[in-house]
Amino acid sequence: MLTVPVRLLGDTDAAEVRRLLDAAPFAGAQVAERVSSGRMAWWRHEARIFGYGRRLTALCWVGANVVPVSASQPAAVAFAELVAGEPRGCSSIVGSADAVLEMWNRLAPTWGPAREVRGCQPLLATDRPAEVRTDPHVRLVRLDEVHALYPAAVAMYTEEVGVAPAADGDPSYHDRVLDLVRARRAYARFHEGRVVFKAEVAVVTRHTAQIQGVWTDPEFRGHGLATAGMAAVVEDVLRRVAPTVSLYVNDFNEPARRVYARCGFRQVDTFATVLF
Repeated sequence: MLTVPVRLLGDTDAAEVRRLLDAAPFAGAQVAERVSSGRMAWWRHEARIFGYGRRLTALCWVGANVVPVSASQPAAVAFAELVAGEPRGCSSIVGSADAVLEMWNRLAPTWGPAREVRGCQPLLATDRPAEVRTDPHVRLVRLDEVHALYPAAVAMYTEEVGVAPAADGDPSYHDRVLDLVRARRAYARFHEGRVVFKAEVAVVTRHTAQIQGVWTDPEFRGHGLATAGMAAVVEDVLRRVAPTVSLYVNDFNEPARRVYARCGFRQVDTFATVLF
């Protein structure tokens, strides 16, 4: 039985939610973009947003993903207790590591087993262009190039997550890639019609643009392509999209961490992800 105040948030809570998300500009970015309209009602997002505390001190997005934001240990426990009795409907739990791992400790008996638990993912950010050369060939992908970007996106997702992004005949992932291109959020370098480096802006808020899907063709790795490519992406995003650029990376991915360090990223938090 819950002994702390947890409540379903609605449109009347918009100001409090905005205040909390402004205080967590990087860790709360995924939720902030989704509620940027200022409307919280669950039916607007096909997800529920729960708050902790009579004066909101933490929140938890519960939808296709579960995302706790600014959740202390008691808040994480309360959120986990709230959803533990429900069938798992999410594909991941992601957010600040302490909260995610606390929730998973409570949820594992009913929601487990997880396909993978990534317990240490440095969350990085930068607010200035990289002090390395940029790749002049990295640019926004055009609509007529989606057919070339899609195989690279599938390869990246499969390599990163360990499973293919969609079953045969399911157009949802292709539609997601198409939406990124239409929104001018997809960058790539092409070589003989083939994508050899790519990155996408997955999340945009008034505080930050969060990069995901960074990938270099295995044949082209080890030649500085990723560093120059990321430097080009950072430069354009800072100029055109948001005042900072952020991303999170697996702690064991040393090559990627070196690329981001060369591009001036600094650690601002530690994420964790539970994958189902």
